[in-house]
Amino acid sequence: MGKTEQNPVEQVGHAVGQAVEDIGAYIRQQREGAQVSLRQLAKVAGVSNPYLSQVERGLRKPSAEILQQIAKGLRISAEALYVRAGILEQRPASAVSDAIFADTELTERQKQVLLDVYQSFQRENDRVRPADWADATDVDRAVEKQ
Repeated sequence: MGKTEQNPVEQVGHAVGQAVEDIGAYIRQQREGAQVSLRQLAKVAGVSNPYLSQVERGLRKPSAEILQQIAKGLRISAEALYVRAGILEQRPASAVSDAIFADTELTERQKQVLLDVYQSFQRENDRVRPADWADATDVDRAVEKQ
């Protein structure tokens, strides 16, 4: 291996390090955009000021629970932070999923369950719907025939 090539372990380590830096920069950007101080966000998230500062500088990788608390403090979707942190894969946007994520009355678990049900309906429709079907009544008729 040449000096400029990295072995696979180093490549993974670099990718993880970059993800930690990216999530920290994203949290800082969201915090500043929301005009929330580091101290205020740390208090809401239940972490110390130094810890949150280290997260923002990419020195620490927060757990999913901490990310959820940070998201709550910033009033943003925890999923957005999970995607940035590499915990979840990014999903295609839709009006339904956007509405579910925007609902402040639902817990993160409730949002996930609703999305799972919605996506199962989409998969079922894709399975039974020929490309030329135009409306939902046709899909309903096809499901009834099964």
